[in-house]
Amino acid sequence: MISISEAISIVKSNSTTLLESCYKLVEKAGGYILSEDVKSPINMPPFRQSAMDGYALNLHDDLTYQLIGEVKAGDALNPPLKPGEAVRIFTGAAVPDAANAVMMQEKVENQGKTINIVHQIDLELNIRPLGEQVKTGDIALKKGTKLTPAAIGYLLSLGITHVNVYRKPKIALVTTGNELVEPGQDLTYGKIYESNSKMLLSALYNLKFYDITTYKVEDDYKQTVSTLKAAVDENDLVLITGGISVGEYDFVGKALKILEVKEHFYKVAQKPGKPLFYGKKEDTQIFALPGNPAAALTCFYVYVYIALQQFMNREALELPRTEGISRSTFKKRGDRPQFLKAIYNDGQVDILEGQNSSMLHTFALSNALVFMPGELNVISENDKVNVILLPN
Repeated sequence: MISISEAISIVKSNSTTLLESCYKLVEKAGGYILSEDVKSPINMPPFRQSAMDGYALNLHDDLTYQLIGEVKAGDALNPPLKPGEAVRIFTGAAVPDAANAVMMQEKVENQGKTINIVHQIDLELNIRPLGEQVKTGDIALKKGTKLTPAAIGYLLSLGITHVNVYRKPKIALVTTGNELVEPGQDLTYGKIYESNSKMLLSALYNLKFYDITTYKVEDDYKQTVSTLKAAVDENDLVLITGGISVGEYDFVGKALKILEVKEHFYKVAQKPGKPLFYGKKEDTQIFALPGNPAAALTCFYVYVYIALQQFMNREALELPRTEGISRSTFKKRGDRPQFLKAIYNDGQVDILEGQNSSMLHTFALSNALVFMPGELNVISENDKVNVILLPN
């Protein structure tokens, strides 16, 4: 059995970055990382653009201007303006070539056919210049940029429809157990509803990982071997829940040995999630998570999250941590470090009841985990605690 810090270090040192590139539709590329620079095919804005509703002016020495027309957003008009002439203009509209300032409407007195300016005018006032954001041929976004909603909008505003991005991992979710039935079916005596796969699927979707295949395997040795072989052969990351302990019907560990998966560690000195396995076969990483739901989800956030971030070559591999002041008292049993379900708000932390590894009802309320070191037996009110912020 190894320590938490050792386990984290092993996952970090064995996680790999996916350097393969794929071509994605921009609107479906959210959360991906650009695998090459993206150059702008146009100037943005592609014309001199009004930043205000107001009046485009060809400046002269007087404060009165003749109003000769109107330009709306989307109009392909370029009226010639003599000095002292103006057109009504709206935000986003193309500023006529002859105009050299736009005065907002609130600072203009409209007299019908003439307008009077009641504020100082500066050259190029309220005009967005051609190519202010980016010029044709310039780099719009650099290689390595994560595509956020703003980045997606920016690329689409340049007319870019496809980009080259780093491929995201193919992920397998394998659930084991004869006792599991699908929600919606009748719950007969001795059975429980299967929740781990959908829970982890939701966690992966929340992190923008979508290429996921789910597998269900009963407590049967041959079926476990064949299912895990398919999962390992066809995916970059395999997440298994249950079957990793040493009971007579826990076949996952035996199957991984037969499949020649290299074990990097098995069992971590922690609570929940002691029976955690991590290994690799060639470039495929395998996590065998505990079957208890709260333990499985805790291990996902503490360990699997690291591998997922490394796949995408992100700098921050672990979830963010901060300090908080406990508003609760908690007494720990035993000497293992513990991850406690908690609610963090503005520096204050409430450690919740129901910390058992099988209990999800308090995890459902949590937005954080409090890390309680092994040497600490009690957390009291007003104690400083180490807080892991969950990506909810």
